[in-house]
Amino acid sequence: MPTYTAPGVYVEEIPSSQKVLTSAPTAVTAFVGFTASAPTDPDDPQGLAPRLVTSWSQFESLYGGFVEGAMLPLAVYGYFLNGGSLAYIVRVPNAEPSGEPARLALPAADRALGLPLVVESTAPDADITIAIESTDAPDDLEGPTPFNLSVLENGEVVETFSNLGFGGPRDAATIVNDGSTKVKVAVEIDEAVTIEEQLELLKPGQYPLEKAASVPVPVTGRKFAGSEASRTGINGLALAEDVTIVAVPDLVTAATRADGSIDLAMWKAVQTALIAHCEQHSNRMALLDAPPGLTPQEMRDWRADTAQYDSAFAALYYPWIKVENPTGSNGTAELLIPPSGHVAGVWARTDETRGVWKAPANDTIRGVLDVERSITQNEQSVLNPIGINAIRPFGTRGIRIWGARTLASDTDWRYLNVRRLFNMVEATILEGTQWAVFEPNDVTLWEGVKRTLTGFLHGLWQEGALFGANPDQAFFVRCDETTNPPESIDAGKLVVEVGLAPVKPAEFVIFRVSQNKLSAA
Repeated sequence: MPTYTAPGVYVEEIPSSQKVLTSAPTAVTAFVGFTASAPTDPDDPQGLAPRLVTSWSQFESLYGGFVEGAMLPLAVYGYFLNGGSLAYIVRVPNAEPSGEPARLALPAADRALGLPLVVESTAPDADITIAIESTDAPDDLEGPTPFNLSVLENGEVVETFSNLGFGGPRDAATIVNDGSTKVKVAVEIDEAVTIEEQLELLKPGQYPLEKAASVPVPVTGRKFAGSEASRTGINGLALAEDVTIVAVPDLVTAATRADGSIDLAMWKAVQTALIAHCEQHSNRMALLDAPPGLTPQEMRDWRADTAQYDSAFAALYYPWIKVENPTGSNGTAELLIPPSGHVAGVWARTDETRGVWKAPANDTIRGVLDVERSITQNEQSVLNPIGINAIRPFGTRGIRIWGARTLASDTDWRYLNVRRLFNMVEATILEGTQWAVFEPNDVTLWEGVKRTLTGFLHGLWQEGALFGANPDQAFFVRCDETTNPPESIDAGKLVVEVGLAPVKPAEFVIFRVSQNKLSAA
């Protein structure tokens, strides 16, 4: 209490004992896989640390867009197309620099007329740009009009050579090679073309040296798993605390053998590591892709006999989907890709329009042309009970997600929306009650915490997230002397019990129809 020593009017602010909880984010997806390029960052030259992107155009500017041999860009595009808004990208390196010098032959405009100037970097894989500028000849220089050549490294001019020509005392090769530590130059004169014509070909402008193609390197399951300490791979997502969904769409790229078969042992190893990560960070869901090319019976056998996953923090989708081929590689208009990116976008769209408590199913997937294999009702009756969520075409109703189960054997966590609702509630309570730490552990604190949680849960019930005709049926919050006996208080603990009655999806809608026979009057 303040001490008053002088007469007057005083105003005191009394902090409220009821705080307002704001729902934690539910649809922030992390994608782990391969990209065309890495973001420019001196502290992370390979671009391996997780980075947040909020649109497809931002992803393109950082990671280079679509590229043959990488599923992650296609997944990210499908995610934003279907309603996603926040995504973390975790790049896994699947190639390394060639170790060859960067090279450029000038002019590039008309190679049929010869290549008078060939430039190579002295260091392998250097980021070098050559700037050509025409200039007026000094009075003491005879012959064709000379040019200036500048060397730019990482966008900055580091060397400049003036009044160069082909041959004579200002020969470009002689001057540059004697004075440059960045590049080597060779002058290649076509005898059928005069020097004046060669110089005419050398147009002013900036010309980046072309790096040799990167050398592919094998990617193991360990690389996908990564390290929390080095902020790489799946485990590197520990620093991105707001992530709630994790997918690895490029698993197929790494697990495909030279003969085209799939290494199912690697497939299971990576997905097991992903599930373990999500269970450890219990606000996350692992969004798993089924292996490609499996029939429904083979899919059932793989799930039951090989994969053997049992987790409330994972959901599995089958079959793969067909989308437009953005690169036109192999001359095909369509491309078969894993569905995780598009499905994550549907999750995000459902959370935004309905709420995390609505099962993300019976909704169309945007941007999908077809599915790898159509599934019948009878075939799905084999897959659904073991937690395989089907993607099925329904004619004029489009291609829809037709399943909303986790991979848990525990029936309490059978449904995806129930697990994600509890993830959201737990994350919200964890973040929103930090104010209670080190407060006096007495009735005032108990009542304050109870009012805060009751207000939040009552709002969820009003929005339709909880089952019950009234709040008492939908939830309870206990925080009193029964949950906080003296021995618990002495141990520094504040114990609050919260119970929820989540809504569950109407997975089987049954109409009982019978004949109504009227008796004669």
